[in-house]
Amino acid sequence: MRGEFVLEARNVSKQYPGTLALDGVTFRLRPGTVTGLIGENGAGKSTLVKILAGIERPTSGTLNLDGKEFAMDSVRDADAHGIGIIHQELNLCPNLSVAENIFLGRELTAKGVLNKRRQETEVRELLARLEHPIDPRARAGDLPLGQQQIVEIAKALARNVRILMMDEPTSALSATEIPILFRIIGDLRARGVAIVYISHRLDELLAVADYVSVLRDGRMVAEAAASHVDTGWIVERMTGRAAEPAAALEACDPGPPLLRLERLWLNAPGGRPLLGGVSLDLRGGEVLGIYGLMGAGRTELLECIMGLHREAAGSVYLDSKRLDRMDTAGRIASGLAMVPEDRQASGIVQSLPVLANMTLSSLGRYARAAWLSPTLEAAAASGMAANLRIKSPGLRHSISALSGGNQQKVVMAKCLLTNPRVLLLDEPTRGVDVGAKQEIHAVVRRLAASGMGVILASSELEEIRATADRVLVMSRGKVTAEMPAAQARDEALVSAASAGVRQ
Repeated sequence: MRGEFVLEARNVSKQYPGTLALDGVTFRLRPGTVTGLIGENGAGKSTLVKILAGIERPTSGTLNLDGKEFAMDSVRDADAHGIGIIHQELNLCPNLSVAENIFLGRELTAKGVLNKRRQETEVRELLARLEHPIDPRARAGDLPLGQQQIVEIAKALARNVRILMMDEPTSALSATEIPILFRIIGDLRARGVAIVYISHRLDELLAVADYVSVLRDGRMVAEAAASHVDTGWIVERMTGRAAEPAAALEACDPGPPLLRLERLWLNAPGGRPLLGGVSLDLRGGEVLGIYGLMGAGRTELLECIMGLHREAAGSVYLDSKRLDRMDTAGRIASGLAMVPEDRQASGIVQSLPVLANMTLSSLGRYARAAWLSPTLEAAAASGMAANLRIKSPGLRHSISALSGGNQQKVVMAKCLLTNPRVLLLDEPTRGVDVGAKQEIHAVVRRLAASGMGVILASSELEEIRATADRVLVMSRGKVTAEMPAAQARDEALVSAASAGVRQ
């Protein structure tokens, strides 16, 4: 077997306090191939690639590079051996420019002086290759999430790697941007780069992978050539049970108007319009899907409803109560709640345990005589954790011990514990496995059936079809189409998302 595999993990285990994340995993990478690594949230995928990238050290087991055992003690060791990683949770310095992030730790100098011009030139060429003319001098923290994902990909490509781990690289990309990444992957494969590709989008993974490896509960349970498997085979091995057909969407019986927006406007700092007079209404018991590509204005619309952009113009009504003069706390108290797109930056507090993250927005409900009741707080959190099937070593453990998908469920639990009347969901299943995705969709439909109004913004056509009763399409900050979800065809949605503004 010497020489066939460029990188091998042999019988690797990783023990965290209270959790065995990996249990005797053997995983191999061949040069010039793409290996799809699949598993439910918490199966151990991210832990494994972090070990391969030098971020974590295994509790036991060995790593072999080019047939020889070696110890990888740090990210610098991995970088020196040509091993790179694109993280699921973005790893950028928000206060630095795009170029500074891409060259961080390996800055280009001339006679001991930083050569910013050359860095910016090389970054501009790299981003052109990715078909994204992002300004290399722009602050990374000012970019929308999708463009930050592009910068993260560019950062890995700039290192001229021979082994590249991609952890959910398309989670923030639109449907038009994924083929660009696939072309880049094809170029890397032709150059002999070994790629690990993690994605919960199974059709997408099978389209790009040469081999498939499946983790379940920290163990490697199946390996096969991608040409010999299908999504049903993958789901059965991920979950230990056969794939279940998607439940039929029950007909919507919406109640009276609940939320109304009148001509919401929002400009970027430079004056470019992000929202151009958006109006809509939402009824109780209805799931309103908002579809659009990157930069369409979906996130900005939900943020304006929540009062996160005080400079926005326009009116927001919940029933007949006007909310646009209220701050975000006032809107939450009035019955609005939002699951943000970027859970790391806006949804969770890394330093707090799971329980505190879940109850952070509803602490007043657990107070008795001005004192917080730990019993009431724990009971509420435990009930919501069971309802959403959150996998956790314990509610008192750090939220960083949870997988990305379970962290997303904690954010959703935090919103639901405020007892909202309207729930705003921005890409609610980003980085979530197929089983958890179905669970979240089922929760959304149950909430609507109880009379809650739900707005779900997504760049995934399948998600819109699985949840929405009615669909609005956005492009360049304006609504370009509206239709019942039952009549929404892929061609019509994509065309409207790419088109000019409806008059």
